Amino acid sequence: MEEGQFAKHGIISGKHHLSPPSDEETRLLEKLESLDCRLSCNARVVNDALIFVPEESRAHKQIVRKAATARVIDLHPAVRQVYVEVEQAELGKHRGDWGRLQDALANQWDLHELTIDLPVLRELQANLRKGKWAVTVTLWQDKEVIDVQPGYEEGVYGLAVDIGSTTIAGFLCNLRTGEILATDSMMNPQVTYGEDLMSRVSFAMMHNDGLDKMHTAVIDALNRLAASTARAAGIRQRQIQEAVFVGNTTMIHILLGINPIELGGAPFALANRDKMDVKARELGLRLHRSANVHVLPAEAGHVGADNVAALIAEVPYTLDEITLLVDVGTNAEIVLGNKEWIYSASSPTGPAFEGAQIRFGMRAAPGAIERVRIDPETLEARFRVIGEESWSDAWQIGPHFSAEAQPKHLAAGICGSGIIEVVAEMFLTGILLPDGRFNPDLDHERIQWDERRGEYILATAEQSTNGTPIVVTQDDVRNIQLAKAALYAGTKLLMNQANLTQVDRIVLAGAFGSYIDPRYAMILGLIPDCDLAKVTAVGNAAGDGARIALLNRHKRNEAQRIAEWVTYVETAVHPDFQQEFVGAIHLPHASDKFPHLNGLLPEITTKANMNGSGRPERRRRRKARKTEAGD
Repeated sequence: MEEGQFAKHGIISGKHHLSPPSDEETRLLEKLESLDCRLSCNARVVNDALIFVPEESRAHKQIVRKAATARVIDLHPAVRQVYVEVEQAELGKHRGDWGRLQDALANQWDLHELTIDLPVLRELQANLRKGKWAVTVTLWQDKEVIDVQPGYEEGVYGLAVDIGSTTIAGFLCNLRTGEILATDSMMNPQVTYGEDLMSRVSFAMMHNDGLDKMHTAVIDALNRLAASTARAAGIRQRQIQEAVFVGNTTMIHILLGINPIELGGAPFALANRDKMDVKARELGLRLHRSANVHVLPAEAGHVGADNVAALIAEVPYTLDEITLLVDVGTNAEIVLGNKEWIYSASSPTGPAFEGAQIRFGMRAAPGAIERVRIDPETLEARFRVIGEESWSDAWQIGPHFSAEAQPKHLAAGICGSGIIEVVAEMFLTGILLPDGRFNPDLDHERIQWDERRGEYILATAEQSTNGTPIVVTQDDVRNIQLAKAALYAGTKLLMNQANLTQVDRIVLAGAFGSYIDPRYAMILGLIPDCDLAKVTAVGNAAGDGARIALLNRHKRNEAQRIAEWVTYVETAVHPDFQQEFVGAIHLPHASDKFPHLNGLLPEITTKANMNGSGRPERRRRRKARKTEAGD
């Protein structure tokens, strides 16, 4: 139960908005040590209330597509283990046990000028004697002793985490082998306080305890992530001895307990731009007691450590080709350049690409529509939902079919990739005009009108989970137009800065970017014109960069150099942003040309040029397109 004023939802929520707990409920909660919670089977809502349902309690857990990509990584971890035999203490030899361990490390491993973390020193003598003066020492950066274990032990582990505005993804790795032992991901619980960065900055401004609430939320999430990955790998959470965290600047500020209010307006000043190391225990993280957390550097403004991580993963700064790297998310980050120069920017696309601000939008979970095709002749839709291999036109639904023959998941809503495809398909088939309006000349049973605002029936009542048709509304289309225009405008500003009209290749990154069909992204005007064969999706580049920095400490210095070398372009106050934004509202664009889409884009007529059936003519080869859209 959340307490306080939540402008995002327009409500004030408080515990007194629920019925008082009964004696039985109080006893149960005391037993569960969960006095801050309520039992939904006992509590009655009597006024506005904001309820947070823990990830593990959700019936349809979000499917977060931030898996690691297979990469060749040179292993030079910051944490390693060495085995040493230490001279025993004797009368007359007054060297302390820590001094004896230092001597052994110097003589046997050529390690000098070491320090020891205080919690390790407190147990050093007991561990030396328990191991009969033979111990396994864990070192950080060959500078600090962070663990001493009796006898010979193997096993040193690290956690790489991408803290996104919407999603947190973690990768537990064996630091000796580089192997990924477990991965997990979850929604960022901060979405309770705001879906985008500015709303979270505002929450920190408007509430005295706003920063504390958001910091606690993300730390709790990270502890759950560490616990779940450790459990999956068959190790103890306290065996995780190193972590690397990346995220945009707002996420990193909140993680470190730094108020992000300065990021809410020009000049968008950062508290710290450089890489940094901090003990996990100082943040409240339940890792090894002496574990270190490394945070990669930021570039500037709202381009943070996640973008730097994507850079060291994709290394466009080593290439001759001019690369456009776009991490599509709630806060899109854009990189343009090659080995000679790199420009970067951020664009506040908002949560529409994640399914928010869409009437039937939802996050990626079983039942979410993720792929869409609309027949150009009949305007009938077929789609595929997460959890089902078959397309909807092959579904067998109804009492005449056996339970085994019917789909396991009907349509529950539309996730990000689905909304991109349906809007693009609606444009290709003439349902939408280039300015995003529904075509008023169309008369079709799937197109409904509320006064002058149209909506398209994507899934029929029979195909949906709750018996209600799933529709795409004019407002849905507008929200996607606004999001894609912000992204495209940011890209154009970088291209103008570099005096470019074309890029050599485009790389789509991020959980959402990885599941966009490049063709649809270009048809929508999400990205500029490019040879479609040169548009690739690389998965969670930020998470991969965090993993690279975890497994190779030298990459941390490289990240610092690159962050300082990149030229940052501030889109929020750029004089040309509004002009570029307005042009990018159109599908795919009001004036920019897309020669690589020749033969795909529609030419839609109005009533002045109708065919005999009274339907508007689309002057293009429908059957050719139909073949191209086939699967």
